[in-house]
Amino acid sequence: MAIPVPTQTRVTPVTASSLERFNTAPADEAVQTLLACLNCRHWAHRLTAHRPYPDLPALLAAADEAAYDLSLDDLTEALAAEALPALPQDTYAAAHTALSAATAAYESRFGHAFVICLDGLPADEALDHVLEGIRSRLANDPEEERGVAAEELRRLARARLTGALQGTGR
Repeated sequence: MAIPVPTQTRVTPVTASSLERFNTAPADEAVQTLLACLNCRHWAHRLTAHRPYPDLPALLAAADEAAYDLSLDDLTEALAAEALPALPQDTYAAAHTALSAATAAYESRFGHAFVICLDGLPADEALDHVLEGIRSRLANDPEEERGVAAEELRRLARARLTGALQGTGR
């Protein structure tokens, strides 16, 4: 399960130089940067092949378009790389148990990791949002859930890509 931990730090802008470094990086380096955002080779190679991007909105639009075109195999590849991150150290044991049980139920039903984008959500609301998301999405049929998971992966990729270019490593 992918749960990026929201932080309340100041936002570092994407500079022309960080985008320029991405645009001019060797293809294998650009692919590796992109795979860290969404572990899908087809998506990463597609975005790399269409460089250079004039600005971050153009890159994010291309990333979205490529994410919308993920095949079932691409989605499976991307979901296989997602994992449950560590919860904050001050999280109660009961929360760990509830999250583990909910995650196990989700993975048993759908056969892949639970993904949700928490971009912009306060850190103190993340766990409740994740648990509520798992519980509500367990009611989805597998086809519907694939669509929801693909959308969450797209949102995660956008946040991670922005973070990578800002140097925040989100």
